[in-house]
Amino acid sequence: INMDEGMLDSQAAMEKFLKLVASEPDISRVPIMLDSSKWEIIETGLKCTQGKSIVNSISLKEGEEDFLAKAALCLQYGAAVIVMAFDEAGQADSLERKNQICSRSYKLLTEKLCFPATDIIFDPNIFAIATGIEEHDNYAVDFIESCRYIKANLPGALISGGISNVSFSFRGNNAVREAIHSVFLYHAVKAGLTMGIVNAGQLAVYDEIPQDLKTAVEDVVLNQRPDATERLMKVAQTYSDSGPSATVEDLSWRDRPVAKRLSYSLIKGITKFIEEDTEEARRRADRPIEVIEGPLMEGMSEVGDLFGAGKMFLPQVVKSARVMKQSVAHLLPYIEAEKTGDSIQTKGKILLATVKGDVHDIGKNIVGVVLGCNNYEVIDLGVMVPCEKILQIAREQQVDIIGLSGLITPSLDEMVHVAKEMQRLEFNIPLMIGGATTSKAHTAVKIEENYTTGATIYVPDASRSVTVVSRLLSKEGKTKYCEEVRSDYAEIRTRSANRAASRQLMPYDLANQKPYSANWQGYEPVQPSFLGTRAFEDYPLQKLVPYIDWTPFFITWSLAGKFPAILDDHKVGHAAKDLYKDATAMLDEIIACGSLKAKAVIGFWPAQRSRANDVSLWHKNKEDAPIATFHFLRQQTVKGAGEPQLCLADFIAPNASDKQDYLG
Repeated sequence: INMDEGMLDSQAAMEKFLKLVASEPDISRVPIMLDSSKWEIIETGLKCTQGKSIVNSISLKEGEEDFLAKAALCLQYGAAVIVMAFDEAGQADSLERKNQICSRSYKLLTEKLCFPATDIIFDPNIFAIATGIEEHDNYAVDFIESCRYIKANLPGALISGGISNVSFSFRGNNAVREAIHSVFLYHAVKAGLTMGIVNAGQLAVYDEIPQDLKTAVEDVVLNQRPDATERLMKVAQTYSDSGPSATVEDLSWRDRPVAKRLSYSLIKGITKFIEEDTEEARRRADRPIEVIEGPLMEGMSEVGDLFGAGKMFLPQVVKSARVMKQSVAHLLPYIEAEKTGDSIQTKGKILLATVKGDVHDIGKNIVGVVLGCNNYEVIDLGVMVPCEKILQIAREQQVDIIGLSGLITPSLDEMVHVAKEMQRLEFNIPLMIGGATTSKAHTAVKIEENYTTGATIYVPDASRSVTVVSRLLSKEGKTKYCEEVRSDYAEIRTRSANRAASRQLMPYDLANQKPYSANWQGYEPVQPSFLGTRAFEDYPLQKLVPYIDWTPFFITWSLAGKFPAILDDHKVGHAAKDLYKDATAMLDEIIACGSLKAKAVIGFWPAQRSRANDVSLWHKNKEDAPIATFHFLRQQTVKGAGEPQLCLADFIAPNASDKQDYLG
């Protein structure tokens, strides 16, 4: 927030605006950066912000005394600070000066003020490159190397910068500027840049920048040749604002051979031409199955390689799988007509199932898609699958690996049961464990020891599944891999046992003698607006949409980041936007056609703590017999002197208080 304007009373404007912002819940929860060239305006802002703000900026321009005084005030208000690479001699425009000023500032802040290093954000100055002035050619490299230095030598500190400065020489040519920003960010982030000022909506995707432009930009950003600026100027003439940002459909790939067109459709997730190209490939092949074993499998193999290298993301892989499915569906009637009994050679057979008692399958489905894309035969038994069925089909189908999934805590016990049964029935194939509630520690401590005749492997997310499966089915590397995992899990069990031994629990009777004691005389319980139950039938879905927490949704698809910031992430932002677009479109369709109904029941009842740890409920008043009694447990972990052992019942008014309390 910057209120520096000649016709404004900037100090009053800053105060008024921040007070208005504080009253808006959707805005007030967002961190605020106070920006001004006048320190009194920043100080006014600090007095009006809630939580942790960021001050932009302080520097050594006026000397150490002024620098420390301003930093101390920021520390007093709990604010983080942007520290400019600027000292008494001016702005740092070389790598040596940047590193020297940042080191000096860091030492002053952390040693003289005990300023938290994690609240220090350095701005080592980004200057324009490709200006035609030789002294400017290394500006981008100096910034990138300064990021590397700060990350290695000033622990905890963050790094920021005004990204658009670097491309100022090409103002007016947004296509080239976007490419410069993308290339610069690609290298700066790898070197340690943690935040930047940039228009995220106008940022070219690094891998999608045309190769001639990318090469020319890389040469300029990294100062790789003396004529880099001249070469970029020539390339820039062929690009305008319709360059990398253009949305005009490029169909030049349609001129490629049919096998290349099929691969392109698979990688890009394009279904528009897939049946047409599949039919052309079928007519040219001796047999229809050759289309699957040839160009389709080659295309999916490339998808698997790109996914493994982090150049494709799960939503894109799923789209590729849909294209593959559509192509195979076109070929199946012709394959069936031959009735030769031939089948496509796969790498191995994997059985997947969500265990008994659990209906969640999103993660399992993604694993199935990813493995299928990598030419593994997947037998998906679905959800709520009993142990007996899993093991029966595993034997009948002679699968190579069993994969169990679960989202809820009871699923963990069911997985242990499956492992014990596999041991009892003398299975020896690998058992893979995955799902939201699973963990490496639980797998090592609770599951692996119950299945010693085969390997038990925890798979943290879908992106690791191909690597794990390939190692488990490798004739050369399987034994070594399994030994490494067993050794790792044994170490985890040892650490867990040591922690358990050091954890002290007091006897339950003694814990009951140390309850939380509340002053009920000074408290009036809140009365609910109704008693009993109230049902909501067919609640409008559009009212629920604003409350969706999208972050776990993206995590499920192995796209790490918080919503909505993930949409602008330099690495996964493009995939996240596509996924979000598809998800919201599906939501709109669900709402429009009414295929999903939202129902809920809520209830409130008069409640009273009847005994130390028990809470009784009534229909309307305490004259009748209780309709239910909850028996709560009390904490037993040993705490410090005077600290209570808590129980949920402690927070309901007791009978002796004469206060009418409620539970809902």
